[in-house]
Amino acid sequence: MNTLDFDKSPEETRVVVAMSGGVDSSVVAGLLKRQGYDVIGITLQLYDHGAAVHRAGSCCAGQDIDDARRVCETLGIPHYVLDYEKRFRETVINPFAEAYAMGETPIPCVACNQTVKFADLLATAKELGADALATGHYISSRLNPASAASGRRALYRPIDADRDQSWFLFATTQEQIDYLRFPLGGMSKPEVRALAEDMGLVVAKKADSQDICFVPAGKYADIINKVKPNAALSGEIVHMDGRVLGRHEGIVHYTIGQRKGLGVATGEPLYVVYLDARSRRVIVGPKEALDTHRVYLRDMNWLGDGALAQDAADGFECFAKVRSTRPPAPAVLHCDERGIYVDLQVGEAGVAPGQACVLYSAEGADARVYGGGFIERSERAPEAEASLKALLQAPVAA
Repeated sequence: MNTLDFDKSPEETRVVVAMSGGVDSSVVAGLLKRQGYDVIGITLQLYDHGAAVHRAGSCCAGQDIDDARRVCETLGIPHYVLDYEKRFRETVINPFAEAYAMGETPIPCVACNQTVKFADLLATAKELGADALATGHYISSRLNPASAASGRRALYRPIDADRDQSWFLFATTQEQIDYLRFPLGGMSKPEVRALAEDMGLVVAKKADSQDICFVPAGKYADIINKVKPNAALSGEIVHMDGRVLGRHEGIVHYTIGQRKGLGVATGEPLYVVYLDARSRRVIVGPKEALDTHRVYLRDMNWLGDGALAQDAADGFECFAKVRSTRPPAPAVLHCDERGIYVDLQVGEAGVAPGQACVLYSAEGADARVYGGGFIERSERAPEAEASLKALLQAPVAA
């Protein structure tokens, strides 16, 4: 077996590397070239919005495409650019704006991986006769001992917990996992940058890309209002007890768990508890009203060894992660007549519809990724849940 788990020499193994123009994917291409693989670099042009193509921390735009090209020249490998702007707009940007306007907190990076990088680009890699598609994500994959005979692979958290990107890759299907390779799973970011320096790559000191690449300066509302203008309609800011505290200029300016910038002063700290898109209301309350103990999931991607209905029928003990910056915490996955849901042993604050709930075998490095789903709704402590339901069921003045 070679280092990518293929039973042939590196020289006989073709690998397409998804190159964003950043240091991580560039080092992946360099490592594979050093090991003797037949490497092809492909960069996707996903968007172009003027000044943003020159902004530090962007990706998949003008400057980054040029950086990827120069890296490939240094490494002596072929480089191709594919124009996926239309596809990216239809499958990532537009759904992002739609979901945000409905009061959700979507994760466009997951959608990009699902529809563009691990679907369209993967298909292109196969058309080029590649044995694998490699990326610069910080996550690991290896042959699953439970299904070694079939060649199935499993996902694992990386060694560098600070760079863990498994939360963004939970929706990767088993077929995709079997074709993908993640050479950086066993490395730290400083090690990667040191390798880039050693290889003489122009991107060695380049800033890391932002999570949401197509949002200039983090101004979500600008993108959403452009795609969906009616999302900026004003409405009321309402306390969970029914008091109308003020007005807002569009729910797209608020997120679950937000405290600052609410535009109301009551003498008590208040947080955004719920975004009522139907009635255009921003519902606020005390911090304890954010405490979430159960989340119901949709679009579940199960990567366990058995069928989900069977594995979780009596409760599947695992560790769940509902925020990208939080470590996994003890939880129990259920699948019954009520749906697919996860009970969190430790309450989480700021959980919003549209976010991901990703499941693991343990809380530390190298824990196996069992998949996950998107949060459809959540349940708080009984008192807070009852207050919110009463408010949502009450008639709203025209």
